[in-house]
Amino acid sequence: MAQALVGFLKNQYVERDGEETRFFVGVWGIFGHGIIAGLGQALQQNPDFRYYLCRNEQGAVHIATAFAKARNRKAAFACTSSIGPGATNMITGAATATVNRLPVLLLPGDIFARRNVAPVLQQLESEHTQDISVNDAFKPVSRYWDRIYRPDQLICSLPEVMRVLTSPAQTGAATLALPQDVQAEAFDYPEEMFEKRVWLIARPEADRVLLARAAEWIRAARKPLIVAGGGVLFSEAAAALARLASQTGIPAGETQAGKGSLPFDHAQNLGALGVTGTPGANLAAREADLVIAIGTRLGDFTTASKTAFQNPAVRFININAAEIDAYKHAALPLVSDARAALEHLATALAGYRVEPPYASRVAAWKDAWEKETDRIFGLRHGPPISQGEVIGAVNRAARAEDVVVSAAGSLPGDLHKLWRTRRPNTYHLEYGYSCMGYEIAGGLGVKMADPAREVYVMVGDGSFLMMSSEIATSIQEGYKLNIVLVDNHGYSSIGGLSQAIGSGGFGTDYRYRAARDGQLSGEHLPVDFVKLAEGLGARAVRATTREDVERALADMRHHDRTSVVVVEVDKEMRVPGYESWWDVPVSEVSEIESIRHARAVYEEAVKKERRHEIASQGSQEPVAAMTEFRDRVR
Repeated sequence: MAQALVGFLKNQYVERDGEETRFFVGVWGIFGHGIIAGLGQALQQNPDFRYYLCRNEQGAVHIATAFAKARNRKAAFACTSSIGPGATNMITGAATATVNRLPVLLLPGDIFARRNVAPVLQQLESEHTQDISVNDAFKPVSRYWDRIYRPDQLICSLPEVMRVLTSPAQTGAATLALPQDVQAEAFDYPEEMFEKRVWLIARPEADRVLLARAAEWIRAARKPLIVAGGGVLFSEAAAALARLASQTGIPAGETQAGKGSLPFDHAQNLGALGVTGTPGANLAAREADLVIAIGTRLGDFTTASKTAFQNPAVRFININAAEIDAYKHAALPLVSDARAALEHLATALAGYRVEPPYASRVAAWKDAWEKETDRIFGLRHGPPISQGEVIGAVNRAARAEDVVVSAAGSLPGDLHKLWRTRRPNTYHLEYGYSCMGYEIAGGLGVKMADPAREVYVMVGDGSFLMMSSEIATSIQEGYKLNIVLVDNHGYSSIGGLSQAIGSGGFGTDYRYRAARDGQLSGEHLPVDFVKLAEGLGARAVRATTREDVERALADMRHHDRTSVVVVEVDKEMRVPGYESWWDVPVSEVSEIESIRHARAVYEEAVKKERRHEIASQGSQEPVAAMTEFRDRVR
């Protein structure tokens, strides 16, 4: 059965716009009992379907997820593991892939289907059923899940796996749990199962009546705003979006997944939108009477917890391949490929352009933001220097085609605002699941997707300590990463949030436990990140000043293996928040005065939320309490 599985996977291809691509490029994993004698043996006798050894099964899934994103979902990896802890290590990675709608095939080993030797090593027993294992935990985080109890079931299950993985709307993690005894069983599979099959990634088009109505809405709008999401990049619609924005003058704000849909210097690009947004994009959102959301889930960071759009008359047009997203906010739903819809709208909107006063305000907002970015990049703070200065140094060192990779913590918010993207698919942030530990593994996946480009991984000390082990894998496979490790002695982002809700950063710093109060309030822990990186095989240096960082980045480009520069930053020197708010409920009762004050501010701010999907609520100007709370959060 395992041999048949590999034989099928290596003959699957996808086609879009006449371009044909082999879909699966190999398998990541760590062999253990429950997988090595079955799938491991099958991979051994199929050297043309490469096996890659990772250091952590979660890391393997992150590598695969980032690779699929960098390839615009037209190529993918499978990931395998032993039964038990090896399998459950992949669950966080599975959730990350599914939330971000990125294809990855998970092949965890499983317990015996014939049961007679149970309980086997690492088996979780249930008093209620024989039909359960830890692999059932993959069900809520997979877009498709199956357990292969008989070898002939593979014939029916594999086409379903491919249907899901190649679907623009339904893709995510697909899990096939593989009982270890069934993997080794033989079956007379049909020859057709191993023939080349090409799966068409279609470009579905919206209903023509709805397209015509969308064009009418846009023509009637006085202050329309585009929200560019990750679907713009997945559908390779960046050029179509740039043409439509230039043609109509409609400004655009970008989500984390959609950043890079427009170059930063495009006249209509107002930059990041939402909680981590720029002032211009958020002011445009507040005033917009029409929001054209393209390829976005409209998550709470994009909508500022549904406070971003304050115009009482605001309406939504949602362009999305996924029906669930197309209908959000009581929108006019264009269930469609992003590029196809944009091309239709460009034709329907011939001759339309936003009114000159609105266009002038957009230009002023954009100019003001570029000056603010220059100010933050040009700070001469410290040492320790500011995180904004570090981002500026990396942005200047990176070429237009190079890629920046990051994930959870304070870096995504600052990068979303500050990073100046020049080409699509050069800004790679995992912020759908905001998964700490994604950064270095994800960077390896991005590098494997296009080895010709330099990859800059920006990672905080918290994420580095969670999962730095794939540095060794990058050395093993010969893929060089440029890692910028920002050391702020703990969890800076959540520490700032803790301060904003009145808790003073409790439990978020890396400190010794103090005898005076029994809390983690002593001196900072001395962690030598340079030695840690060197121990994994990387070249590593420490930088203190901006000049040190710039020198290290210049040297990195000429290194032949993964390199790390460790930079201590002042976590209290934060990039501000601009014209936005995020709903983080504050304790309704507390013995701490600062928390009681934060709750009072919160109760005023939360009144600005759109309470349901049918109508907008609230005035166009934010209340003073919202502004105060926003400033405290940042």
